[in-house]
Parts: sequence; structure tokens; C-alpha cells
Amino acid sequence: MKDTKEICRIEKFYKLLRLALGQTQDFSVELSADDWTWMYIAAERQTLGGILYKGVKLLPEDKKPPFDVLMQWACDAEAIRGLNEMHNSEAARLTRLFAERGCKTAILKGQANARLYPDKFSRLPGDIDIWVEGGKEKVLSLLDSMGNKVAVNDHHAHYQENGVEIEAHFKPSAGTYNPRENERLLRWLEQEINNLTLTESGFYAPSVRFALVMQMAHILQHVLNGGVGLRQVIDYYWLLHNSTAEERNCVSSLLRPFGLQDIAGAMMWILSEKFGMESDKMLCTPNRNLGKYLHWIIMKGGNFGKFEELEQYSNIWVEQLDARLRAIRGIPFGFMACVNMEIQFWKYVLSTIPMRLKHRNLFLRNAQNL
Repeated sequence: MKDTKEICRIEKFYKLLRLALGQTQDFSVELSADDWTWMYIAAERQTLGGILYKGVKLLPEDKKPPFDVLMQWACDAEAIRGLNEMHNSEAARLTRLFAERGCKTAILKGQANARLYPDKFSRLPGDIDIWVEGGKEKVLSLLDSMGNKVAVNDHHAHYQENGVEIEAHFKPSAGTYNPRENERLLRWLEQEINNLTLTESGFYAPSVRFALVMQMAHILQHVLNGGVGLRQVIDYYWLLHNSTAEERNCVSSLLRPFGLQDIAGAMMWILSEKFGMESDKMLCTPNRNLGKYLHWIIMKGGNFGKFEELEQYSNIWVEQLDARLRAIRGIPFGFMACVNMEIQFWKYVLSTIPMRLKHRNLFLRNAQNL
């Protein structure tokens, strides 16, 4: 349970966020120096520094943060602007690079989302996710011919160029953990990703309809894998605000077949209750219980769950048991997805037993390094 002070601070945090999003012009609350420090740290945990700063700039002088906090916030916002310019430039360069080799591409999430924000340079970039047509073997062959050393999984190749982390995706989405629903989802996304728009920044972006479906699946996957942050929720807020009624109706009809109904209901509750999003932008009826649960996960863990406080354990086995319990907390959003995820985990554990014995290392947390 959160104490009264923290609950009050979270409420003020959302008032500032709604001001930054243009949902309100009112910020009739008082914040102490400690409150502002908390607010700044909370924005950093959720990777919302540049976005919240838009709200800070709108405040009258007597309501702004203390000078040291304000200056740090301003410096962060300027750094974020520079990162966006670099990522846009790099996304355009990658688009040209693959086009010269005969491959269609699309920027997924990231900079494709940022262009929909009123201030296109306020969103903190992560890596560049770029879908490259042709399948895994062709994309890996291209990357090898370009001299890139990559780390590979089933969905993408990861590498770095010009100081930017890049994920070249073989598929338009990593999908979900429910095989039957995932097959339907990927089949639809593979068709829809061909509807691309060339942006003014020089890269291609998929349709809003594609992004609404793909990013809902992406949010679900991260909830099951440890956590998701408010940056992804704000991305979805601007996707919905840039969608048409026809696009929303289409996506709404796909939620249940793709196994996204529960996570969508939770998201709609957060967008309605915390962001003040209009009811006509909703994809489905908000689910209050799941929404409050998802919001707890978001606020507890921060960006992708990276800030969730982990307990200290007496031994590795107790720690691993707790890790598995954390992994299945996503059951309310997809029972079969969680079951399949656990099956895959234990298959991996069993398959690495010979390697563990060879290296005389039975610790589960080190299995992936064997």
C-alpha cells in the first residue's frame, strides 16, 4: 500500500502530465521543493522528462520548480531534442541504406510514434526498431555484407552504428505467447505493414491501424516479461488521437481474436482515468480492475519494469522461485500466454542441463551466459 503522501504526489504528477498533454490548462496545486524532486525522479523513472517539461514551461513563475531542478530539467529536455534529431537522421540513413539493396523498410514504434506528438522532439528515444522485408536469412546476409556484427534472436538482429542501438526486425512484431492467437496476429500484421507512409524525416512509418494493434501486443509482451512504462501509454494516447473512427473500429474488432481484449481494457481505463482521454477515442470498454492492476505494475517498475525494487534473498533458489512468481503475474491479461511462456522457460532450463553440468554451474540466473 502506498502512503498518503505518495498517493498525493502521484495525483499531482498526473495533473502536470495532463497539462503537458494539453488536456487541461489548470494546475492549481502546490508543490514543495521535495515534491518537485520527487516529480523529477518519477519523470526520469518513466522516461518522461522531455514530455513533462512541456508542462513545467507552462507554469507561472511562482509555481515552477526550484532553480536547480528547473535547470536540470531544461538541460535534459535539450539533450532529448538532440537525441531525436540524431535518431531521425539515423532512421532516414538506414531507410536509404536498405532501399539501395532493394529492401522495403518501416520504423516501428520510437521515431514513428514521436512524429505524432505535438512536439516531435520531446519523446526520449530508445533504440531504432526497423522492419526489413525479406525474412531472417536475407536480412542477416545483408547485415553481414555491410560489416555489422549482430546479436540475433528469433525476431530481430541487434547491433550498434553511429552511437545508436539498432534492432533490425525480420517480422513486423514479436507477437504474443499464445500460439493460436499469435498466428492470426502475425498474419494480419504482415499484410498491414505494406501500407507505409514516407515521413518528412525521410523514413517510412506503418499505418496507425498497424501501430495500434502491434503496440498493444508489444505492451502485453512487456507486461508478461517484467513491466511496461508510461512512455508506452503516452505513445498509445497519441496514436489514438491521430486515428480515425474507422481505424479504431477496425482495431476494436481485432482485439479479441488476437488475445488483446484484456490488456486493451486495462489500457483504456488508464487512458481515461489518469490521462483524461475522451470516450469516443476508446477501443473498448475500460476494465477498472485490470486497469488499476496494470497501473500498479507501471508505477512500481517504471520504464519496462527496470526500477522495480527487488528483495534480497537468502539463496539463489528462493530468488528464482520469486522470479517465476513475478513472471506469472500477467495471468489476468492472458492465461494461455503465461502458461506457454512458462513452458518455454522450463524447456530452456532442461535443454541447458548438459551445459550446466559441463561448466559446473547450476544457477538458473547464469544459464543464458553458458
